[in-house]
Amino acid sequence: MKVLEKEIRKRRTFGIVSHPDAGKTTLTEKLLLFGGAIHQAGAVKSNKIRKGATSDFMEIERQRGISVATSVLAFHYKDKKINILDTPGHKDFAEDTYRTLTAVDSVIVVIDGAKGVEEQTKKLVEVCRMRSVPMIVFINKMDRNALDPFDLFDQLEDQLKLNPTPITFPIGDGLDFKGIYHILKDNMLLYSSNDKQHLPIYHSIDIADSKQVTEAIGVPSFEQLKENIEVVDELYPKFDIRKYLDGKIHPIIFGSALKNFGVQELLDILVEIAPHPKPQISENREVRPNENNFSGFVFKIHANMDPKHRDRLAFLKIVSGTFVRNTPYYHVRLNKKLKFSSPNAFFAEKRQVVETSYPGDIVGLHDTGNFKIGDTLTDGEKLIFKGIPSFSPEHFRYVINKNPLKTKQLKKGIDQLMDEGVAQLFRLQINGRQIIGTVGILQFEVIQYRLLHEYGAECSYEALPVYKACWIDQNNQHKEFDEFLRLKQKFLAIDKSEQLVFLADSKFTLSHTLQKFPSIKFHFQSEFNAN
Repeated sequence: MKVLEKEIRKRRTFGIVSHPDAGKTTLTEKLLLFGGAIHQAGAVKSNKIRKGATSDFMEIERQRGISVATSVLAFHYKDKKINILDTPGHKDFAEDTYRTLTAVDSVIVVIDGAKGVEEQTKKLVEVCRMRSVPMIVFINKMDRNALDPFDLFDQLEDQLKLNPTPITFPIGDGLDFKGIYHILKDNMLLYSSNDKQHLPIYHSIDIADSKQVTEAIGVPSFEQLKENIEVVDELYPKFDIRKYLDGKIHPIIFGSALKNFGVQELLDILVEIAPHPKPQISENREVRPNENNFSGFVFKIHANMDPKHRDRLAFLKIVSGTFVRNTPYYHVRLNKKLKFSSPNAFFAEKRQVVETSYPGDIVGLHDTGNFKIGDTLTDGEKLIFKGIPSFSPEHFRYVINKNPLKTKQLKKGIDQLMDEGVAQLFRLQINGRQIIGTVGILQFEVIQYRLLHEYGAECSYEALPVYKACWIDQNNQHKEFDEFLRLKQKFLAIDKSEQLVFLADSKFTLSHTLQKFPSIKFHFQSEFNAN
């Protein structure tokens, strides 16, 4: 087997998605802990795993207890290279999650055992289904009072349209949580809350007759478990790896990330069944990982990864071939070659320069403004990968500079943060005032916080009544177009790419404008020229 093929088979690149507060970031940490990548609990939340690769704005994550940016982490486990993309759960940052899902080959869906299926989870699972991404469900927080497992299965079926296939089954919950039964391995993992390390204790059992188990969990729990397993056998499909990879069944694992329980089982099954890198569809053709020619796409840009150096990284998902440091690669949109002397990988506790990367890997490229989200790098072929979403803003605010002495810093900060794709910048033609448009309101707070703490620029906002941003196709300029420019001048703006945008102040205004100027093409996304 040649090197490329061997490296592809080693890769497991997956995303972790959930509703806020389901325990997603804690699970990420514990996967790293069990994978031997970190050596102390609390490292993810305190950002110790990202020494030298952390923005000051992460403080806002700790204050609010939410993730506002995707974390990219990698480690080796059982001869496999694991790439984890931990995504924001809050709906105001969903576009970052949606873009990240274009870079993963499988997904862990985290469900709070006490709350069951929640709203944001529904949207994220739907995106995964649309992209045919295999999903494993981790039902978390079983050390707290949880819903009945069969009620949870019903929710997964009814609300998420999943086909649950239990891999493990809980024995009790909350104060009565005694552990889990591993259906595939026919053994039991007992939970001990007295152990300060919360280390799981394994017992191999014969479910039909085990004096050891009845002594450990009691006769009533044992009888209830046998009854539950009989129901599982009758009602739910047996695990089949082909059906999992095809998205027809969805393995279910129970546990408690906070208590380190069930995490090893999740990691072991991920390594065993999760797919290695898959083909990616481009506008030209299907691109397969084992092709010799290199290709990859940018799904995320992050300014100030290291506040001391003010660096900006473009996150590149490698789709095919081999990425080699200091090799010139073709930037399709810019139609020029670029060379990267210090491509970064993110190995748990440190960010390091890598010489060679393979399909499935995520590489951080130092960016001085060459990249936009969705850009493609290749060996020379003009490829544009499909499925990387763009979003039309739903909320708009004027930007007010609170410190004129920091005008330069404010401009630089806004320019760089807009390149990350979390918001869009518009400049009114009539008076030059700057407007920021976002998908979620909370993004305004994050932008304000980051401008102050990363650039030393202080800003405030002023409300602006905008219903919808519409990009104008200027290719067919004619008399009607001139009339449109004259009548709608106070609603016209220029975006960061110098494209003309109509900022309609109401649904009525938009509808009336579309009817009055039928020959003008309006688009609700800025990327229409690329399609």
